[in-house]
Order: sequence, then C-alpha cells, then structure tokens
Amino acid sequence: MPIREMAGIKTLRIIAMFVTALWLSLAPAQAAPNHMQASLVAEGPAQPGGTVTLALLMQPEKGWHGYWSNPGDAGYGLTLDWTLPKGASTGAMQFPVPQTLVIQGLMNHVYEHEYAVLVSFKLPADATPGTLLPISVKAQWLVCTNEICVPERAELQGTITVGSGANDARFEAWRAALPAPLDRPGTFALAGKTLRLALPFPASATLETPHLFLKTERLIDYAAPQRFFRNGDTLVVEVPLAKSPGPATSVEGVLAMGKDAGGIAFTSAPGAVPSGGTELGGEGTFSMATLGLALLGAFLGGLVLNVMPCVFPILSLKALALARGNSHDARAEGLAYTAGVVLACLLLGGVMLALRAGGEQVGWAFQLQEPGVVAVLLLLAVAITANFAGLYELPGLSVERGAGKSGAFGTGLLAAFVATPCTGPFMAAAMGAALILPTWAALGVFAALGLGLALPFLALGFVPALRRLLPKPGKWMDLFRRFMALPMGLTALGLGWLTWRLGGPQYTAVAVAMAVILLATLAAIGITQRKSRPIGVLAAIAALIIVGGVAGLPPPAPVTSTEEDLLGSVPFDETALAQARSNHMPIFLYFTADWCLSCKVNEKVAIETSATNAAFRLRGVIVMRGDWTRRDPKITRFLSSQGAAGIPLYLWYPNGGGEPRQLPQVLTKDMLVDLVGE
Repeated sequence: MPIREMAGIKTLRIIAMFVTALWLSLAPAQAAPNHMQASLVAEGPAQPGGTVTLALLMQPEKGWHGYWSNPGDAGYGLTLDWTLPKGASTGAMQFPVPQTLVIQGLMNHVYEHEYAVLVSFKLPADATPGTLLPISVKAQWLVCTNEICVPERAELQGTITVGSGANDARFEAWRAALPAPLDRPGTFALAGKTLRLALPFPASATLETPHLFLKTERLIDYAAPQRFFRNGDTLVVEVPLAKSPGPATSVEGVLAMGKDAGGIAFTSAPGAVPSGGTELGGEGTFSMATLGLALLGAFLGGLVLNVMPCVFPILSLKALALARGNSHDARAEGLAYTAGVVLACLLLGGVMLALRAGGEQVGWAFQLQEPGVVAVLLLLAVAITANFAGLYELPGLSVERGAGKSGAFGTGLLAAFVATPCTGPFMAAAMGAALILPTWAALGVFAALGLGLALPFLALGFVPALRRLLPKPGKWMDLFRRFMALPMGLTALGLGWLTWRLGGPQYTAVAVAMAVILLATLAAIGITQRKSRPIGVLAAIAALIIVGGVAGLPPPAPVTSTEEDLLGSVPFDETALAQARSNHMPIFLYFTADWCLSCKVNEKVAIETSATNAAFRLRGVIVMRGDWTRRDPKITRFLSSQGAAGIPLYLWYPNGGGEPRQLPQVLTKDMLVDLVGE
C-alpha cells in the first residue's frame, strides 16, 4: 500500500476515534442489544478494609472483537466510571494477553474471544460484616468486525458481601490469562528511528512467535516488523518508531510468547541495550538446536525412568520372560511394547498441550496434581504388587507364560502410565522446551521420552546377544518376581502418602478401603485361576472397583499444610521475590512437589542438611520454596517464564541483585555450600 494512502487511512482512523469518543460520551443508551455482552462479577466476600478482585467479563458475538488497553492503529479501549460506597476504591484495569489483527495494513490489539478485565476493589474500613455493599460502573467500549465498528455502553450493577465465604472458581483461569510480571525491569534506548528494548529472559526459554505490545502509546509503528535477538539471558527487541513518536521516560508493555503460550508484563527505563546476539526466526520457525536438545533430554529422561522403583519391576519381569524363552517372536513383542509406551506418552503429552491451549496453567506431571488420578495409580500399584507377590496371575507380567504382542502392547501402556509418579534428570528442561515448540515438534519430544523408556526392552527383543547375557532360567526367577513386589509395594505406599497429602485423611481412608476390597477380589481371582476356572466375572468386578471406587471418593480436603523445614523457607511469592531482589539479598529459590522423587532426593542429600543451613544462615540467604504438589497457576506461569515445564527447578540469586543462575537438576552434597562461598 502506498505511503500516502497509509497516511490517509491513519488520518481517518484518528477522526473515527474522535467521533467514537464523542458518540460514547453524548449518545443515549442504545435500545438495540450489544454485540459485546458485559457483566460485573466479584470473586467473593471480603473483610472490612480488605481487597477483593472484580471482573468485567466481556463476551463478544462470533465475528466481533474488543480491544486491549492500547488498541493499536485503530479502535477504542474500555473505559470505566465507578460509583462506589464511601471509603471504597478501585485499582487499575488488568487485561489478559491480547492478539494481533491486521486490517488494511493497520495493526489492531484485540480479543476475538471471551475475556475478563480484572480490577482490585478495596472495601471501606468501617464496612459492617454481614452486609452487602452496592457497586455500579458505567462501561463504554468499541466492538468491531473486520468491516464495521459499533460503540457500546452498559451500566453494570453488583454487590460485595462483607465477611467470609467461598470464592468464584472462574477467577483462577482469568488470572492465568494475565501476563506474568517480570521480577526486574528492562532497559530501552531510542536509536535513530528504532526503539531498542532489552528484557531479562532466560537463555533456556525459547519463543515460538513473539510479539511486543506496548502500553506506551504513540511511540512505535505497530504494524512494522519486529526483530528479536538472543544475547545470553537477555532478549533484545527492535521495533521501528512511529512517524512522530511521543516522549518516553519509561516503556511498559507485554511480551506475548506465542499462540496459547501466555505473556510477560514488563516495565523498562532508559539505559544500555546490548548489541549483537542471535536473531530469532519469525512466524512458525523455531530453533532446530532447541528441538534437538529437547529430543535428547526427553530420550535420556525416559531411559533413566527404567531404574525408577515404579518401572524397573515391570521391565525386569518382561526381560525374564524373554530369557525363559516364552516369547516366540521377541522382535514383535519388543515393537508392541514400544508402541504401547510411546502411545501412552503421546496421549499424556497431547492432553497437556490441549489443556494449555484451553487456558489451563499445567505442566508435565499435571495429572499427579489431581487426587483422583493419584487414587487410580494407588489401586494400580496395589494390583501390580499383588501380582508380583503371587496373589494372582496377570499374563502380561507373567514369567511363566508369554503374553504375545497384545500383552506386550498393554504392558507398555501400563509401564508408561505407572511411570508418571517418577520424574528424573533431563526431563524438566525437555518438557519446558516442548511447551514452546510447534505442536508437531512437541509431540516428537513426548515420543522421544517414550522411546527412551522403551529402549531396554526393545533392545532385548532385537539383540539375541543381550538376551543371552541374562541369567539362565531357574527356580530363582519366581523368587525374583516376588522380590520385585518390594519396590512396587513401596511405590504403592508412596502413592498412599501422596493421596493423603492431596486429598486429606477422609479421602485417603476411602481410597485405602477400596484398595483392601480390590486385594480381596484379586485373591479370589488367584484362587479361581489355580483351579483353572474362568475369571471373567471377577476381573469385571475388579475393574468396577477401580472405576467406581474412584468415582465415589469424597471431595478432597483443602490444603492446610503449614509444616516448616530445616532452612526456615518462606512460600514462593513473586512480590516477595521482587522485594528481596530490590534489597539485594541473596536468594535460593526452589520448586518441589511431594510426587517428585528427584526433588525429594535432592532435598535429603543437598538442601535439608545442617551444612547448607549453617552456610545460608551465615550469609543471610533467603530461602523461598514453591510447592507444586497441587496445581498452582502462579508457579506454573513462573516455571514457563524460566523455560521449564516441570520440576525440580533451582534458582540462585546472588548477593547484590545479579542475574539468577539456574542450577542443575541433580544437586550434590556440597554444591549449595560452595555456591554461598563464591
């Protein structure tokens, strides 16, 4: 489009905005229904003088869109005129990460879907408990299609209960859609006709399709191409300035990290911006090096899972079945087992990606944050332990008889599913990279994880020399199988403990009762098998116990854990982290969960030790702990901002406010002590 024509369009845009503003301020209420339905929602009750979050829920009709706080080259943002009780006040509007929409060369910052604008509301200090505080707001906005725009308004009413009570669960998802704030500011410089912006951003976190949205208006050319450069742990953004840019003493905005990947809110002050670095690709491109490292990390992580207590017994018994010579086609069984493992990993990964695309803040092992899933795993672990102990016979895990290709496939599915309580080295970074890769590449990472998990059995199936290295068949095999019940039983005990941590005592009591009933049913199946009678009815009863028992579990109890650790750590909070960093305090921040085996090993070996405690106290180190046992959107967003989708994650913030250092996922005994002394 010619420059003169573009200038004419922008002039018309300014005129249109002026007319729109005049119309919104003078026009009477419209009789026709709005194309954007707005409603005022309060998160819940609050105490006198306390703060509660309000939401302006905006629901456009299909084909229509609303605008971000800075609408871009065209459009008009949301304005609010509050009527509040005496002594009450509201905060600034908080918008979710916007989308880009280019129409005739004009860049618009829009929402083409339902979205919520959040506003904090502070109650009067003298509010009377048990009463309702009336609030109202006159909201005005512009809603558009690609062809026409309509100014709309609504007067919304609501009440706030003074006191206590349940909160609206929708606010968790609405907060998750907000950009996560950076814990330290960036810098910017105006170089010629270009805005250069430097933002702290971990080198391990890649960007799929980044876009810079500025709250600071009339500074940049919104529709111009944006360039992104990697310079260590700094992301440098270059955007052409507007034709007549306004003054800028600070620059604020949002860095969108790609489709469905969220964003980061930042502020920046004038300062030095590094030059050079590696330029990132544009739409749809990604670093092949990142993909390669993610594939390798996932493969190695899956390989390590084979020695975990929840997987090794299954693998070892399948190997012994091959050693006994019960398999007529070892290669076919190896391929079937691999197919089962890879399919299970793809399904788990696909569900995680789908949930994130739907706005859920989840990461790898998300299923272990759900009490119902853990209860299912508990019952499965109990059933497998009973099989290993000889209580009944499960053909897929039999040393005495081969299971064939279908049994091997089912065993692969089972092995991958029971591996979910286990996390190991290499996996966190690989899963973090998977979340910012294109979908097909991310699924490749999950497939690599499955291939690593399946490799030992696949190798045994294809390499006869490896099978010959296995011990000769004998009576010891049955003893070995019974011995394997020990690590599997310990896994069941661990899952029982995790059920208690997630669901509370009553929840756990019901789950354990179902496990006892399941054991009795499996014992009956074993007796029937030894009499060579059909077990179809009993097997169906066992399956119903697992499905029906979990469906009938009571609601999990709320989290009330206030346990202290040796280091006197404080719960993770981004505001507290930013405050500690502004005071130039040394900080050790770590993320853990009760279901993370490698996390617990690191805590026992390196973190929760007297030597670490003494060294940290001597240097005044602030220890901050993020517990991800249950789903926590704030922790998930922070992990994503650090390029990680899972845990463990260990960050060291040195004294003096320097850049954080990401520590290895496997900590050694003296690593933290030596770190303090650096």
